[in-house]
Amino acid sequence: MKRPLRGALSTVALLSGLALVASSCGFGGSKSDSNDPNTLTFLAPIYSDGTKSEWDKIISDFEKANPSIKVNLQMESWTDIPNVVRTDLQNESSTPDILNIDAYSTYASDGKLYPANQIVDNSVLSDLQPSFIKNASMNGTQWALPLFASTRTLFYNTDLFTKAGIAAPPKTWAELTDDAKKIQALGGGVSGYGLPLGSEETQAETSLWTFGAGGNWSDGTNITIDTPQNVAGVQAIKALASAGVTQPNPGATNRTPLINTFIQGQLGMIEGLPPVISMIQQKNPGLKYATAPTPTQDGTPVTLGVADHLMAFKKKVDKTAAIKKFLDFFYQGATYASFVKAEHFIPVTTSGAQAMSDDPVVKAFGATLPTAKFYPSNNPKWAAAEGAMKQQLGTVTTGADPATVLKSIQQAAS
Repeated sequence: MKRPLRGALSTVALLSGLALVASSCGFGGSKSDSNDPNTLTFLAPIYSDGTKSEWDKIISDFEKANPSIKVNLQMESWTDIPNVVRTDLQNESSTPDILNIDAYSTYASDGKLYPANQIVDNSVLSDLQPSFIKNASMNGTQWALPLFASTRTLFYNTDLFTKAGIAAPPKTWAELTDDAKKIQALGGGVSGYGLPLGSEETQAETSLWTFGAGGNWSDGTNITIDTPQNVAGVQAIKALASAGVTQPNPGATNRTPLINTFIQGQLGMIEGLPPVISMIQQKNPGLKYATAPTPTQDGTPVTLGVADHLMAFKKKVDKTAAIKKFLDFFYQGATYASFVKAEHFIPVTTSGAQAMSDDPVVKAFGATLPTAKFYPSNNPKWAAAEGAMKQQLGTVTTGADPATVLKSIQQAAS
């Protein structure tokens, strides 16, 4: 959702899982497990403090219903999982059978993945929302399964708005900057706007600004980074940082700690994702806040849509029968809805949306889906662009030229 969709909300590296033991293979067990068609390895990221317990319960229930199949779970933080995946994919014995991550296109284009119709029943595919099927497809073939959706919306502190004399949330960048200046002037360590351009999820915050200027990261075929619209969006980021209305050192600030700063009442505004609602309830239920559409250059609503994915890797030993049983089990109505609700994201299945119609996250964020733009995750070159963004975009807050930075990222993607 992080993506997030990609939406990693815990930066604690957690190297534990079901039946996981230390070994030269990333998933533990013996090498013979990789040759067992009924033993699955599953690598997943940490979305919240409860992610592991949710997967543990699902796996336990699945194994009780399918005693001949074993699922070994390994979990990593969103900060660590890209490096873990790169290392594990160097050898078949350490490659996971099932992977939960954001981008899939590189693996699909390299011929490493099973098509989606080989790893779930048609009833699962027909339950998925069409826009997310398109986002999980390349050249007419669906290669991944959307897990759940995340969009962004503006969270703002209503107490700080009242103190600063601000009557309504901003709709344009000019209004956002003006409001942030008023909040910054309150003093007391409060910042006007939270701008997370550290390595955790730089591409998400940046996309809100480039999309808000009418930009895209792809023209449908090619990765398009250094377009005039994208440059305008990053120039707006630079201008906001230069105005001194963000937290200190925005180019090195990660999203998760900055969200906690907002929750503690020290930020006027921040772009938030669905789990922020539950985090506020847990950490500071007395916080006075509201949400509003993401401000854009001209006030036209747009937001970032993120869908993380499940995918299955081809092996010499065919494990599709076991994989299909596990994924079909996961996507069945009650199991899927329970997982999505626990992680506080937006369901991507029709049945899940119906089951969660009264959920506060669906109520707050469901309306944002029609205005969402997605990362071009079905382009194999997007992963390189995303990596370069995480390394370089923060430098615009310390003097780097936006056009030069975007040109460098374009070259990395090419």
